[in-house]
Formats: sequence, C-alpha cells, structure tokens
Amino acid sequence: MNEDRYAYRIRQALNLGLNDIPPAASRRLEAARHLALAHQKQAEPELVTANAGTWSFRSAYTPHLKQALAVLALLLGMWISFYWHSIQYVTELESVDSALLTDDLPPDAFLDNDFFEWLKDDSSEE
Repeated sequence: MNEDRYAYRIRQALNLGLNDIPPAASRRLEAARHLALAHQKQAEPELVTANAGTWSFRSAYTPHLKQALAVLALLLGMWISFYWHSIQYVTELESVDSALLTDDLPPDAFLDNDFFEWLKDDSSEE
C-alpha cells in the first residue's frame, strides 16, 4: 500500500512539471519514447483460454499432458508385463502338455482319479 502512495506522488510531481517543458524538448522526449517502445522486446503471443483470462496455453495444458503421458506409460508397462507373463505361462503349459502326451502312459490312466490325486500331490511339492 505504501508503494502505491509513493508511485502516486511521483506521478503527480512529474505531471506538475509537464507544463514547464519546452515544446522542442517535449517532441524529442516523445520521439525517444516511440524509439524505445519500438526496440522493446515483444512478448510471444500465447494462446489464451476464453474462460480463464490470464492462463496461457503452456501453463493450462502442460501438467495435464505430463500426467496423461505418465498414465499412458504406466498402462503400456502393465500391458507388456501381462503379455510377457502370459507368454511364459502358456509356454510352461505347453511343455507340461507335451511331456504328458509323449509319455508312455496309456490314455486310460488319465481317466483314473488316483492319477489326478498324484498330479495334485506332485504339484504341491514344488
């Protein structure tokens, strides 16, 4: 609040002395002001949202874009992991099935209930 009062006093003092400046000096000051404004760096135009007022395109969408990319990377990693494990599981099942099918057991042995019990007992020991 104190800075506002100080700026107001400076502006009033400059406005009071404005009438005392000779016209030639006033024209030179105006030309210098226009030259300074022409050489001033122009700010890059930014896309402004209609309802946010001062939000720029970068500040409004960059965090959401980063979050979306992080979620997509996480989902891709999960999918690759699931796919890899399912391939390994199917490969293990194929090896067990091929071992059972190439064994010398008769087909009637697969219908025996004791055989299923033996398989359960055998798999629980591992």
